[in-house]
Amino acid sequence: QVQLVESGGGLVQPGGSLRLSCAASGSIFSIIDLGWYRQAPGKERELVARIISGAYTNYADSVKGRFTASRDIAKNTMYLHLQMDSLKPEDTAVYYCNAACSYGDYWGQGTRVTVSS
Repeated sequence: QVQLVESGGGLVQPGGSLRLSCAASGSIFSIIDLGWYRQAPGKERELVARIISGAYTNYADSVKGRFTASRDIAKNTMYLHLQMDSLKPEDTAVYYCNAACSYGDYWGQGTRVTVSS
């Protein structure tokens, strides 16, 4: 079992920045990939960024050059961060953390990001 808890969402003006974090606990040794997804109102959930085997990161075209994903480990907890700069209204969504493990996928509860003036 892996537990994922996201934090860092909120309201920000266009052009602003936010940093999301996801804390993964439990059987973190089973985690293969970690990623951020988002779901805007009325739209399907989409990939934002995914760190593959801790080696390289895939980004959605819409966030390349603006978002940066990173990962670190401390005290049996794995953290996945998402630094979001130059935010746009179209980045408004609920952001979810996902862990792909050797025996299944896990999702966090989501954190809401609203970009509005």
